[in-house]
Amino acid sequence: MTVGSAWEVLTAFLRLGLTSFGGPIAHLGYFRAEFVERRRWLDDASFTDLVALCQFLPGPSSSQVGLAIGLGRAGWRGALAAWAGFTAPSAVALVLFAMGVHRWSAWALSPVVHGLKVVAVAVVAQAVWGMARTLCPDRLRAGLAIAAALIAWRVPGSFGQFGALALGALAGRWAIAGLPASAAAYRTQRVSRTVGATLLLAVALGLVALPWWAAVSGAPAIAALAVTFRAGALTFGG
Repeated sequence: MTVGSAWEVLTAFLRLGLTSFGGPIAHLGYFRAEFVERRRWLDDASFTDLVALCQFLPGPSSSQVGLAIGLGRAGWRGALAAWAGFTAPSAVALVLFAMGVHRWSAWALSPVVHGLKVVAVAVVAQAVWGMARTLCPDRLRAGLAIAAALIAWRVPGSFGQFGALALGALAGRWAIAGLPASAAAYRTQRVSRTVGATLLLAVALGLVALPWWAAVSGAPAIAALAVTFRAGALTFGG
């Protein structure tokens, strides 16, 4: 991944933020098409490894992949630009839609919303199919993906997610280790161990401090922040 500017990152992600639909899985498909195939900011192997790492981390994987791409392209300013360009349009649209549904409640049950739900299924399916050709090129890895999906489906919650991750780790250690793989052209993300440890400590403190603050203050806004923070810090995949 070569060095670029924060403005370049912002314009690239803003275009995606204004035109990309679907959930995190669909977003990953858009990212691959834009930054691997079209712009060639990173190669396919590097993107695949980045997606795997972000799926292992808690929180929304598409947001993490976008931040990492921006970070690798233009440093911390690039990471901020990627987040603002991709997230801000959907956040604004969501707030406006929520205000509209609050005022006109019939919108939530309208045929238009139902049609959007149906289309979203096709969008996500297309993204999954596109990435499957790269991530699951043989029967072994395709079977592993199906097994992980079944585990996550049959065992809801964190236990199913951890079980699928453990299955992937064991399969990678014993079964996939001998399979040929493309070498990823990595580039340093310019994040020191000190910064990483500090951010990890901040997350741990947030898990403890925010519930305590919500209990002491009794403020609904702080309670909502604590619940959202816990969900983001302890939910894997997606």
